[in-house]
Parts: sequence; C-alpha cells; structure tokens
Amino acid sequence: MGKNRVRGLKTLLNNPDEALTEQKCSGQDLRVPVVYVLNLRGQPVMPTTPRKARVLLSRGKAKVKKRTPFTIQLLYPTGEASQLITLGVDSGYKNVGLSAVSEKKELYCTEVELRTDIIDLLSERKHYRRTRRGRKTWYRQPRFLNRSKPKSWLAPSVQHRLDSHVMLVEKVKKLLPITNVIIEVATFNIQKIQNPEIQGEQYQEGPQKDFYNIREYVLYRDNHCCQHCKGKSKDKVLNVHHLESRKTGGNRPENLITLCKYCHDLYHAGNIKLKQHKPDKSFRAETFMSMIKWKIVELLNCGSCYGYETKYKRSQLLLPKTHGNDAFVIAGGEQQTRSQQYNIKKVRKQNRKLFKGPHSGVKNTAPRFVLGFQRYDKVLYQGQECFVFGRRVRGTFNLRLLTGETIHTDAKVIECRLLESARTWLTSFSKGSS
Repeated sequence: MGKNRVRGLKTLLNNPDEALTEQKCSGQDLRVPVVYVLNLRGQPVMPTTPRKARVLLSRGKAKVKKRTPFTIQLLYPTGEASQLITLGVDSGYKNVGLSAVSEKKELYCTEVELRTDIIDLLSERKHYRRTRRGRKTWYRQPRFLNRSKPKSWLAPSVQHRLDSHVMLVEKVKKLLPITNVIIEVATFNIQKIQNPEIQGEQYQEGPQKDFYNIREYVLYRDNHCCQHCKGKSKDKVLNVHHLESRKTGGNRPENLITLCKYCHDLYHAGNIKLKQHKPDKSFRAETFMSMIKWKIVELLNCGSCYGYETKYKRSQLLLPKTHGNDAFVIAGGEQQTRSQQYNIKKVRKQNRKLFKGPHSGVKNTAPRFVLGFQRYDKVLYQGQECFVFGRRVRGTFNLRLLTGETIHTDAKVIECRLLESARTWLTSFSKGSS
C-alpha cells in the first residue's frame, strides 16, 4: 500500500475535525449541514449539526464512522427518542431520487445514477463464448438439462435495478431512523403512447398481424425495396439491417430497415451512410417500470404514489423537475429546509475480461494498486475532490467528477491525497447545491 494512501487514511482517523473542514476546500459550496449519528450499538439516531459533532469528537465522546456522508458513532449510551421521518423514492430506469424529510427539515437528499452497461457487457460475453466454443468444442449430445430458469427470474439488467432500489433504501436506513417509506410507481400503456386512437380489439391487431415473422413484416413494410438506393443497384438479394446495434436496439421492427446486399455490404465497409434513418424512441424504461413496480413495493413493504400526484405537488411548490425534488415531494416535503444533495453513481466492481479481444492475445489484466491507488479511489487534488478513473505506471492519473467532467488527464500522484477507498457506490456532493 502506497505512502499517500496510508497518510490519507491516518488523517481521517486521527484528525476528524480536518476531515469535516476539508469539504470546503474547492470553489463549490460543500458545507455539510447535517452530520449523521449512530448510537453505541451502531443503530441510527437523529442527526446533529457539524458544530455539535466537532464538540463530541474533540471530547472523545464520538468517533468517525464514515466520511461521505459524514457519520459519527457515539461512545456513550443515549436515549432512543426520534422524530417521524419519511423517505421518498423517485424510482426510475437510469436515475433514482431519494429524500428523507422530517416535520421541520429535509435530512437527506441524493440522486443516483445506475449502471447502463450491463446489456452491452453480457452481449459481448455471449459473443466471445460462442466464438470460442465454435473454435474449440466439438458437437455432442447434451448430458443434462441445465437451461431451466426459476419462475421469478428476471433479466440481469432488470434484476440489477430492482436490487439497487432495495439496496439504496437500506443504505439510507443505516443513516437515519426511517419510520415510513413511499415510492413512486407508474403504469405505462405503450401501445396507447404510440397510437392515442387505439381501443378495443385493436390492441390484439398490431402492425405485425398475419405475418410469419418480423423479417417478413419489415420487407412488406418497405415494399421489398432497398431503402437506400431504391432499387438502382439491381441487386435482388434483400437484407434486413439493424439501425441500432442488435444488442442494444433489439429486433423491434422500428429498429430494422430493408437494404439490398450491395448497399448492405457498402455500409458495413464504411463507404456509404444511410439517409436520415433513425430508430424510433425505445420504451425500455417504461417497460421496466411496468414490470417491477409492485415488486419493489412488495420487497420494501412500503407505501406508493403515482407520477401525476408528484407532478401536481411539485408544480404547486414551483420546483424544477429533478429526481431529488420529486423524491422531496413524494416524502411529503413542502416548506422544509432543504439539505445538501449528494450524487451517487453505481460502477462495476471488477473488469473480468482477461483479454482485450477474442483473438488479440493482449492481456486485459492490470494490478489492483498502482503507486498505492486503485480505480475509483476518491482523492483530493488541488483542493478539489474527484475520483481516479485511469492510472498510469509512470505516476499520472486521470481524475474526473461523477458528472463526467474531467479535472486532469495527467495528474501527478504526489499531488493526490487519498480521501476514501474505492467502492461500487461512488458518493460525492452535488455541484452547486446549497
């Protein structure tokens, strides 16, 4: 473990008052209006102010438990009195908002960005496995049936989001004595969104009615004619082309177009560009919410509300549309004092791909620690908190914020000071929040 890493951890444990004031170093307003408190048994109690936290720490009555969000643990027994705290959850496909509100003020607010790379990674793994089996495995009869799935099985990308909602609520419950949880659910009629005039039997008579498969429908829809050259190439062989990658856009008719073999080969060779053919809007997020809305409520054993209620209350309070504001309204927030907002981003734990490509032979593995730092470590660089997104053996790092903003592409390791070790949930203060 590097010297910078050890020095940063010792600073946090031995000088907690500096750890509190460190968060004012940058040009942003990074004050911590709320310090979360755990009792002697490690259970959450009502939070306190930074001033009271400094007094408790200086007198040896508390110790630092966590830096972000800043949490202390009392070293003496206390009472169990607490207020009613409602946690509002604005559920979503890519982003989740959470807000914990008491009668007088908001105690916690965060916006979470979930992973969106799972589908691509699974599709890439599937491709590698199939090509490897084609090269190295001869055909044989299956020895046992191992393709069955449990009744409650969900696709990995959907299961990740379901688990993330539950995990986020549990993380807040470890900081605050939550008494009630309310989550926003929604039901989407996708066919109604696409065709507002649809009704009755029309729901069973979709555009693919009486067609044997999707390919046949797409060819009929495009009049069995190449949509790029309009038949000028005289090539009679027709292909169905994916406008967006199959692994991300799927085999929806809206993502398919008819091309002749000549134009299809030219396109994949990079010699032509298709004429303004863009895939229609995907309804993946709406499908996700309709699929698991009640599953989340069941797992969390909580109350629910609908999106139109949230929108009405937010408009009455003249609040802009954000996931944090929606969660605040869901929790029953009205005129309470708002708290500092956090940003959380979910990242993968480890890159398990051993090689850069199926035939490259180039190793993809790298040491976990480079000069005492690992990927996604939170560091202090020139008075600004940021994360290590890239490392070089020569001693320079790529530093970024969770919003994607690049702080430095070649920051020297001697100028970086470790604040927090890497986790799969990266947490920082929201830029510009008060």
